[in-house]
Amino acid sequence: MPRGRYLLHDPADGTPLGEEHFQCAPGPTGWRYVSRLDDPAGRPTGAVDLTLDHLGRPIRLDLRSGDWQVRGAALDGVTWVRMATTGEQATEGNAAARAFTGASPAFAVATAHLLRLTPEEPSALIRLVALTPPVLAPRTHDESWTLLGTETHPTDSGPLTVRAYQVDDQETGERHTVHLAGDVVLAAPGIELADLDSPPSPTIAATPGE
Repeated sequence: MPRGRYLLHDPADGTPLGEEHFQCAPGPTGWRYVSRLDDPAGRPTGAVDLTLDHLGRPIRLDLRSGDWQVRGAALDGVTWVRMATTGEQATEGNAAARAFTGASPAFAVATAHLLRLTPEEPSALIRLVALTPPVLAPRTHDESWTLLGTETHPTDSGPLTVRAYQVDDQETGERHTVHLAGDVVLAAPGIELADLDSPPSPTIAATPGE
């Protein structure tokens, strides 16, 4: 069960945005990621609780940022309720998308697992609902993911497999690269892995019988 800490910063100018203290673990039917977000002064600013099924679909999302909260799941596409943390101003939403995305590294791991790209089928287009701090207003958009390559590095705890993905936002044309090792983001725009107390899980989840 990896536990660690990500440093978050503005990918445009490097301004520190805070830290995300996380833990994640695969289970017999899926994968769960929980985290606490703090601002640069150490004050709590939000939290992430994401559970995937064995296919990588979000079966439970509880996302908090400032005064806002979103709860969602894969249902008729994806369905969510956005509200103030007081429970007021609740609005429901639904979109013909496959999953959620946002600022947390958890979403990059989740999308990569959902797509399961291989050298034989290295690219895919996916529709996602983005929930971005500080107000978590939903925005549906398409991303193209391409597996650029896989490298294996020797470590004290055994071989570490790192996968590099190119991500293209089909609406804005923005392009970036994400490096993943199992269920941990090693590097991505605005994300730096600062601490990790145990090796990443080599796989996020396994289909029963695999």
